[in-house]
Amino acid sequence: MQHISKLPNVGTTIFTIMGALAKKHNAINLSQGFPDFKMDKKLIDLVTKAMHSGHNQYAPMQGSIALREAIANKFNVLYKTSYHPETEITITASATQAIFSVISTFIKPNDEVIVFRPVYDCYEPAIELNRGKTISIELKSPNFKVDWNAVKAKINNRTKMMIINTPQNPIGTIFSEKDMLQLQALTKGTDIMVLSDEVYEHIVFDDEKHQSACLFPDLKSRSFVVASFGKTFHNTGWRTGYCCAPKALMDEFRKVHQYNVFCVNHPTQIALTEYLKETKHYLELSTFYQEKRDLFLSLIKDSRFKFKPSKGTYFQLLDYSKITQENDVDFAKRLTIENKLASIPISVFYNNAFNGKILRFCFAKKDDTLKRAAHILNTI
Repeated sequence: MQHISKLPNVGTTIFTIMGALAKKHNAINLSQGFPDFKMDKKLIDLVTKAMHSGHNQYAPMQGSIALREAIANKFNVLYKTSYHPETEITITASATQAIFSVISTFIKPNDEVIVFRPVYDCYEPAIELNRGKTISIELKSPNFKVDWNAVKAKINNRTKMMIINTPQNPIGTIFSEKDMLQLQALTKGTDIMVLSDEVYEHIVFDDEKHQSACLFPDLKSRSFVVASFGKTFHNTGWRTGYCCAPKALMDEFRKVHQYNVFCVNHPTQIALTEYLKETKHYLELSTFYQEKRDLFLSLIKDSRFKFKPSKGTYFQLLDYSKITQENDVDFAKRLTIENKLASIPISVFYNNAFNGKILRFCFAKKDDTLKRAAHILNTI
């Protein structure tokens, strides 16, 4: 049986490759972005309670209204802005599903979508599947700042969407208030939609403030804000997220969402509703992860790796240019096989068109794991 692939250039992801390599060689895995510590038992108990209470059938397509109300309240607490829980918030099967559904809803053949590279790997395949065209703006190391004049030069009458990610995976940078105002100014008065991937919104360091798209009125009017419970509550395997947008945009989104997954795990939604009532469960996350970042960096400060402390996410970039001139994919594999420590090469987020000597390490790990990883890095 012959067929033509819709994604001919997509193969096995680097996350799968490095994860399998780490397992094969019994390496410490700082490649994939998930914690190796346990989540809060209280949340597990709440899910168990929800199942025993009978919440085991379909949830509403839009998501549990109680959970949507809890999310609306969270936006009021954090950003002093509101989304209507009935018409402007939808629970999704992960942030990835939300992103895919937004792109599938609005991108038509030959529409152009601006992304900032290094770019998270789920954006471009969704654009390609919908026969859109990815327009890349390269963020250059070591500062990875956005050149807004370059962005302006790429905008034309085919530009349908711009995708931003702040705090940004894989590079650990954040968009400043000035960045968001520039974005708002460039899109104001246009038909350009903004897809704001904010899954690490609660992991921002050094007293910085997360600049959500919802904080800027005109930007909010044209934006989808996408978030993840998995990143926030250390349970990435639960695959539960949500998105928020003005009613007119959300109405269209739900037309696609209902035929993509229809609805999301019901007992999880009931548990999350109760868990969100205690704001400390997300307000203390930045402090928790900053302590891990600081521990990791303090342990490797005398190593041959160079770094700028991550400003957000639970990822840290390390520059290995003083160690070897190997390309980053080769060095990442050798580090896994020979030194038993797995990471992610940054060039894969540039479609391998990047010659920097930089690897990404995940510090969402037990302190003991970070200490063992640091010991390896200090010997290289």
